[in-house]
Amino acid sequence: MRSRRLVSLAVPLVLAFASAAGTVPAGATLDVGVGSIPQGPQSDAAYARSFQTHNVSNVFATTQKTSCYRPEVPYAGSLAPNNGYSGESVCPGATTGEDIGTAPYPTQRGSNPGFPAATPMLVKDHSESDIRVDPTNPKHLIGSVKWAVNAEGYNHQLGFFESFDGGKTWPVQGHIPGYEGWTDNTDPIGAFDAFGNYYEFVLPYEFYFNADGSHNFQINDNKEPNPGIIAEVVAVTVHPRAPAGTQTATNWITTRNGHTDVVAGYDSKGREPDKQWIAIDTNPKSSQFNRVYVMWAVFDGCCKSNTWVSFADARADGTHTDWATPQILPTGPNNPQGDTYVLPHVDGNGTVWTTLTNTAPTKGYCCDKIFLDKSADGGATWSFVGNVVDDIAAPPLIYPNTQFRDGIEDTFVVGLQPLANGNYPLYVAYEDFSAAVVNVLLTMSGDGGLTWSTPIQVNDNLAPADEFQPNLAAAANGTVSVNFYDRRLACPAAGTAEALGAGIALDTLNLNFTGTLPPYGASDYCINASIQFYQPDLTPLGHNIRLTQHTWDPQLNQMKPHGINTREGFIGDYFGNITSGSTDFSTFVSTFDDGSNPSHQQQQVVATIAVP
Repeated sequence: MRSRRLVSLAVPLVLAFASAAGTVPAGATLDVGVGSIPQGPQSDAAYARSFQTHNVSNVFATTQKTSCYRPEVPYAGSLAPNNGYSGESVCPGATTGEDIGTAPYPTQRGSNPGFPAATPMLVKDHSESDIRVDPTNPKHLIGSVKWAVNAEGYNHQLGFFESFDGGKTWPVQGHIPGYEGWTDNTDPIGAFDAFGNYYEFVLPYEFYFNADGSHNFQINDNKEPNPGIIAEVVAVTVHPRAPAGTQTATNWITTRNGHTDVVAGYDSKGREPDKQWIAIDTNPKSSQFNRVYVMWAVFDGCCKSNTWVSFADARADGTHTDWATPQILPTGPNNPQGDTYVLPHVDGNGTVWTTLTNTAPTKGYCCDKIFLDKSADGGATWSFVGNVVDDIAAPPLIYPNTQFRDGIEDTFVVGLQPLANGNYPLYVAYEDFSAAVVNVLLTMSGDGGLTWSTPIQVNDNLAPADEFQPNLAAAANGTVSVNFYDRRLACPAAGTAEALGAGIALDTLNLNFTGTLPPYGASDYCINASIQFYQPDLTPLGHNIRLTQHTWDPQLNQMKPHGINTREGFIGDYFGNITSGSTDFSTFVSTFDDGSNPSHQQQQVVATIAVP
């Protein structure tokens, strides 16, 4: 929602449902949650040490294998040598066992002349994060992420990485097959069914590159790279369960009845799907046991959007029933435009809940609101429950000092332990820019979403800094966690080992920074990841904990979602957070070189920490 692809006759427009960088939206007032930090603030020194004091571990997952695939649209543009960029590279030899595309893939058979690329290309950057745990095996984890062959061109497919030892090693990796005929396959989000099969809900779409490197979404049989496929779809692919040691990168069910498993297709200008999400009911006591719920937003023209839902029932062999006819989710009574960020979760009673984020075009996109829908009959019918929070000061499109854009504004989770009244607690965390920096605020409901607690501030930094892109998770013991990206610590100083590992010397091109480059010691610039734990009633369990062992520079190898010469950069709209027993797993981007990332590319780090 912060920035998305909208189709014109020749080039994409950018719709920014956000304030200008560094400017609080007109009419915004300070949220009551800002400054309300139940655990109190902590010093930067204490925060920096918390990685060690809480025995956090980091594993660079996506540096463990070499992956390649043949992209539908080649792109040779590069910003090298600035900021570590290196453009596109021919595959040096994959170690994943995936189909690298020595011959064109089945979905590329309808391609126009000049497509697909002549050879397989090396996957270099891994931006955007999701992680899920198998309910049949707590040590079986799957992460998914953008799998980019050219960061400058935003040229990527979705990829995955899989562990059978609780995240220590990730031996099964590769691009997710079946969608290579689209230019990009995006927005990683997955879920396991109760049989141990993994479902990925995907968003493949077509574009080609103009001479200046910008992206062209023109729908025309002579212009499209691949007129043999629908221009963009929301679809499902399944990674069937297999024992450790037998699972492969190519073991995916990508078709149904001989065709791509499309939930909905969009082959006309002005109907743009985005921000899809998936949830599966894995409660054996539920009457909808193993029902798969998929949701997505569709943007119509410049300013309007609706959110949609469909469902099917999972089977033990990794197949599923037909998708139900998609239906529009109900919206709030005050503003029927601009709904997005559907985040479905199923409670222990089988009720499906989702928040939706709504913006106000007539108010200049100043003031977002979050509201709640639910279904008590397995997705057949849906009702509007009420508002969670209103008049949220929207974060900036692009963060000050750097060029990466904001991600998903809010996060939602349902607690796993029922309350005394039989309801399951509902939790929402969201970004708020009313203090001219982004803070993460948190609220809960114990009465089925009818009323919500006064928001509290999650981040406990002493000095103002941007704290953003929260993601909630709920543990089996009732503990709630919020993780987020964190800019409280300064970039490493010149001449230090940390600066060398962070590659600060490579950071020589920044259109949003008025200081000196490279940005040694810069404030509100470099990034860490953090987590905060709470009891079910939102009593904090200690302070924010640093999840990253090393501070990293987001300017290095930053993906360019709107073209090589545009200001906007990308570290991901999604942030992974999931619990497995007494362990919390987070996934996030880092460009730090831990010894396995000498080119300072965007890699996926998996952090583990004990759940209190």
